[in-house]
Amino acid sequence: MGIRSYRLITSGPGLSFLYRFIRAYSWTFRLTVENEQPWMDYLKSGGSVLLCTWHQQFFSAIRYFRHYREFDPSLMISQSKDGEIIAGIAERSGWRTVRGSSSKDGAKALKEMIRQLRVSRLAGHIVDGPLGPAGIVKAGAIRMAHLTGAAVVPFYTAADRAWYFNSWDKFFLPKPFSKVTLRFGDIMKFERVKDDESFERQRRHLEDAMRQFLIL
Repeated sequence: MGIRSYRLITSGPGLSFLYRFIRAYSWTFRLTVENEQPWMDYLKSGGSVLLCTWHQQFFSAIRYFRHYREFDPSLMISQSKDGEIIAGIAERSGWRTVRGSSSKDGAKALKEMIRQLRVSRLAGHIVDGPLGPAGIVKAGAIRMAHLTGAAVVPFYTAADRAWYFNSWDKFFLPKPFSKVTLRFGDIMKFERVKDDESFERQRRHLEDAMRQFLIL
């Protein structure tokens, strides 16, 4: 992407147009949502929830995740050029964005995510973003769960017809009018641990649970 094109897209009017385009495109999906009620009941009864997904699959959820704007949820997004665009879309969908990643300003961003999750009790996290490796859950999700007491709820998206990009994660884009499924996994609780070995077991447990729905 050239500098001129990037500036055009990330300008206020450019991002507004892109957001409206994505919303319109996503409305062509024949969307089915599964297993949402258990974690919504948990949240509304006073619990905290961290929604987790793979980088490969987040696009298909953009349209529906606007439903959660009443909870003032937060989401960590990298400081890359792509991240600037994604942040603009997320904020227009009602999500607060925290800029940072494992490769840049990660500790600062994680601290802010924890602060916001304690307040709003709902946040989202891309477990292998922004640069992978694909299918590897990074430590941030478990750390947030430990420090906020939030339950981790994985979610997955799938489409009967989609384009797959030649990217590190085989990012997929559902084709217009395809059948798209957004499925939430079971509520997962991770008790705080003190030793690295126990922490790694928890990280691998989440990774093993989520990898079965990843297309590599």
